[in-house]
Amino acid sequence: MSAQPAETAQEPFNRKTLFWGIFASLLAAAGFFLLSTYAPDFRQPEGGATPLSKGGTGYAGLVEWLRLTNGQAPPMERGEKDLESPLASTFLLVVTIAPGSDPAALERLIKLRSGKDTLFVLPKWQTVPLFGHEGWEEKVERLPVSTVNEWLGRIAKAKLGEAKSTLTQINISGRMVAAPDELQWVADDHPLIAAGDGRAILTELDDEPFYILTDPDFINNAALGDEQKAAAALDIIAMLEPSKGAVMFDLNLHGIGQNYDLAKLLIEPPFLALTLSVLIAAALAFLHGLGRFGPPRAEGRAIAFGKRALVDTTAMLLKRAGRLDGLGDRYAALMRQRAGALLGAPQGLQSEALDRWLDSRDKGETHGFTQRYKAVNDSNNLAAMHEAAEQLHDWTARRLGERR
Repeated sequence: MSAQPAETAQEPFNRKTLFWGIFASLLAAAGFFLLSTYAPDFRQPEGGATPLSKGGTGYAGLVEWLRLTNGQAPPMERGEKDLESPLASTFLLVVTIAPGSDPAALERLIKLRSGKDTLFVLPKWQTVPLFGHEGWEEKVERLPVSTVNEWLGRIAKAKLGEAKSTLTQINISGRMVAAPDELQWVADDHPLIAAGDGRAILTELDDEPFYILTDPDFINNAALGDEQKAAAALDIIAMLEPSKGAVMFDLNLHGIGQNYDLAKLLIEPPFLALTLSVLIAAALAFLHGLGRFGPPRAEGRAIAFGKRALVDTTAMLLKRAGRLDGLGDRYAALMRQRAGALLGAPQGLQSEALDRWLDSRDKGETHGFTQRYKAVNDSNNLAAMHEAAEQLHDWTARRLGERR
């Protein structure tokens, strides 16, 4: 009768399947980390006076209008790195100010744009998101004049005019457009766009190529619903831009810029090289751990058997008690009695008499035992005691071998 072959053990998971599963998990985790890190920079705000907003006070319509007119979308400035680039100096930067914009970011922008064409658009309306329509907003009221003047004062030494304008139409580059409600203006004897004598809607600073559009209702999304205002919005941009189509919009003022945190530092130069080195080292360690080197190590007993275990345990207790350095004289006395017993010393010999008898057993060295005995007895540290004890043990072992 033939023997039945033993059934081979089956692995619960295929190694290739397990490997690709782990790889897919790591890839998904890396993708999630990257998306979570950069999501705030590209998240479009809902409403507000930003170039990405499709609400009434937003400027997404102007961005799209310029894209259709020039054949390419205007670039977006997301941080100081974009402002400091040589290409940015050739663009007209459109800075749309919202009530919740960052004042510190505006101050840094003004310093970086010194001597470069920049259009600042003042805020006007207070709005709230419209429930049920994502990205829409509802006009609540006009912003207080003091709030608008606070933003205006950061750019120029000027304030909004308090008198209400009675004009029904405004002349923009020869095009007559309807005047918006509650027109905002500043006093200026030489306005680029006037709202009557000494009143300016678009004004230029004397010492910088900075332009201020006091009323955003000429270029925002709500304004572009009117055909004449849509055409006038392009006229305003064409009046200011240094070259056709060279327009850039600011996002950093609205908190959509290149904000840095710890996660970005890990995955952007100069720390990207360090992160990649750590990941490669981790991958190599993982691959190294896939294979076993040698047989598996058997688990030892918690309490070992035999004399060696007893000696090791005793030595450990003595070491923890701090008594090892004082064992030299005791060990020397013990070895004297043991050597005498092994070599057949006469009964009754003690101390120095026994030392002399043991010395006489050594034909090749004078006072061989006594010297080693004193070295062990006088040792004052663990290393010296260990070396002297080893020499004393070797002397006894040699004399015992000669006697046999």
